[in-house]
Amino acid sequence: MIDPGDLSRESVPDATTLLKFRRLLLDNDLTKGLFEEINAHLAEQGLLMRAGTIVDATIIAAPSSTKNAGNTRDPEMHQTKKGNAWHFGMKAHVGVDAGSGLVHTVVATAANVNDVTQAGVLLHGEETVAFGDAGYRGVDKREEAQGPKWHVAMQPGKRRQLDPQCKWARLLEKVEQLKASIRAKVEHPFHVIKNLFRHKKARYKGLAKNEAQLFSLFGLANLVIAKRSLLRVAARGAS
Repeated sequence: MIDPGDLSRESVPDATTLLKFRRLLLDNDLTKGLFEEINAHLAEQGLLMRAGTIVDATIIAAPSSTKNAGNTRDPEMHQTKKGNAWHFGMKAHVGVDAGSGLVHTVVATAANVNDVTQAGVLLHGEETVAFGDAGYRGVDKREEAQGPKWHVAMQPGKRRQLDPQCKWARLLEKVEQLKASIRAKVEHPFHVIKNLFRHKKARYKGLAKNEAQLFSLFGLANLVIAKRSLLRVAARGAS
């Protein structure tokens, strides 16, 4: 079991230690178990509320070069267009606790998989509300995503057309701002794994190994996000 008292600044592992730890977990197929154990501990400490879920996905690049032994790109990775740019790789889809911002579900797919198709898988089944950006339009009509009340962002184009002089339009804008403030919590775990852990590119071939690594990364990201709360819990227990 994780001891919150060990999460002081002096005990935070360096990048080399984390890399060796992740390799050990990957080689023994233990990453999902670690992720679940971390979340079980966080739930015991009252940090996973489970009343609401935010769903989102981020693209993780994979080598697009064919200058390798097989002269091929990874067949399990695909390209997708985001904005005006094309990206080759995979997607990390996550379900995030709307209260704490902690990741409770992780799914890896090729980059060309539509976000809304994974929404149902990202629900844990206990939430009453769920949030998604405009890419999840129509999710409330999908059979596998039934259960919570969905709050999906308005399409940016339609939002820009709202007349600020209209009272109803101003109310809609406030609703969109509120939904956006809740969805913003999903950016924290993405920031941790991409910027703090520097995981911006897939490091293995195939989705299975890369998904296994995502379990360890998001598990550790949850500890980073929950560090202050865990320290407060430990302090109360020691007093």
